[in-house]
Amino acid sequence: MSPIEAVATLLGIANVTLVVRRSLWNYPFALAMVSLYAWIFLRERLYSDALLQGFYFVVNGYGWWNWRQAKASSGEVPVTRLGARARLIWGIGMALAALAWGALMYRVTDAAYPWWDGTIAVISITAQLLQSRRAWECWPLWIAVDLLAIPLFAVKGLWLTAGLYCLFLALSVWGAIDWNRARA
Repeated sequence: MSPIEAVATLLGIANVTLVVRRSLWNYPFALAMVSLYAWIFLRERLYSDALLQGFYFVVNGYGWWNWRQAKASSGEVPVTRLGARARLIWGIGMALAALAWGALMYRVTDAAYPWWDGTIAVISITAQLLQSRRAWECWPLWIAVDLLAIPLFAVKGLWLTAGLYCLFLALSVWGAIDWNRARA
């Protein structure tokens, strides 16, 4: 447990709480958090998660812009829902990407848990993209990420981060319920 992990944990709590509340203020917290976690995960040889933080940084910029545009036109950040075909396409794409990424991490790196870490990364990417688009379907994916990440971080001795993901799990359930009520 390090002071950097403690700060990243606090930023993460603020970030996800603000996402659930559909507040634009989630984005500054997200950008700071992912910057710190990139360093933490590189140090722990969780390369997929480290690279994921760079992706989060970029997509949070897009999300910030998208949410701000949506709020400007409607007065609040609206929630959307994917159709059945879109959910199927996203699901198949996510599964294929997880297999490909896990295989790549296994073959070309000394990653500690290439398949486990890689799967978490791919589901996270999908969830973040859907969240940036304000799609309710991001929440079941975040729940899956949390359920996979908690034991991985515990195995790596990242206890604060594992605890943070326990809180993220609860917040994700709250987000799914709250966003379901706010759906367009």
